[in-house]
Amino acid sequence: MGLFDRIKTGLKKTRDVFSGRMDELVENYKELDDDFYEDLSDILIMADVGVKTTELAVGQLKQKCVQEKIGNPEKAKEALKDILAGIMHADAMPLESPMVLLIIGVNGVGKTTSIGKLASRMKAMGRRVIICAADTFRAAAAEQLTVWAERADVPIVKQKEGADPAAVVFDGIQAAKGRHADVLLVDTAGRLHNKTHLMEELRKISRVVEREYPQARLHALLVIDATTGQNGLAQAQVFRDVANIDGIILTKLDGTAKGGIAIAIRNELGLPVRYIGFGEQLDDMQPFDARQFVDALFG
Repeated sequence: MGLFDRIKTGLKKTRDVFSGRMDELVENYKELDDDFYEDLSDILIMADVGVKTTELAVGQLKQKCVQEKIGNPEKAKEALKDILAGIMHADAMPLESPMVLLIIGVNGVGKTTSIGKLASRMKAMGRRVIICAADTFRAAAAEQLTVWAERADVPIVKQKEGADPAAVVFDGIQAAKGRHADVLLVDTAGRLHNKTHLMEELRKISRVVEREYPQARLHALLVIDATTGQNGLAQAQVFRDVANIDGIILTKLDGTAKGGIAIAIRNELGLPVRYIGFGEQLDDMQPFDARQFVDALFG
């Protein structure tokens, strides 16, 4: 199955609802009047694109249709695809070597599986990867991550539960140096109930990386569960306030009919979606491509 087919399959629930409603919209209208744009806005909001982003997209569509003299609903739909792809577009995050990649997110969003999938993907690209189990707060987190490390066939650095996360990262850095690793993937705790503690912990980890591994580029990706919709957007806002987030890993897209949250995240938070995940297999994660995402969304 090719990349586009995987994305299309992963977005099936969203596409089945969204694409069907878009087709009905095009069939029901012969011209682009206020009612057309109002119904279009409803469709976008129901797909969790969000009110703010919907207003932006529909406003741009109105302007484009006037400027380019588009009066046909079918052509307006194609113009909308270009607009949504434009909103979500971002330059690819460079995969440098060496690189430390902090994976952040609350419990249950798919952090552990995302790390395993990323490790497998990067290894398949010829990169030497080490996983670092620095979420020492959650019970059995290291054990669960070990299972995914074994599936991805990459080494893991861990300590006992309750250990200082920064100390685990220190060990991970030494292992990365010793094995000439390209990427050190670091699992982190996601305790949103204590933002001050979380912020200090992430700062401490960052200081250790900067001090012990100055030649490595440090990035942070936030994992968001697509099934939580606008709640995921709220989580991202909190994490963005306490950490220097470089982008989003959007998981569980196959389990929601509201995949439009990817558009809202990009527009409202200014954070690019870097990877999208669906399913439980090692290869069920793909780098995000705005154009392919929109094409799959519209069917």
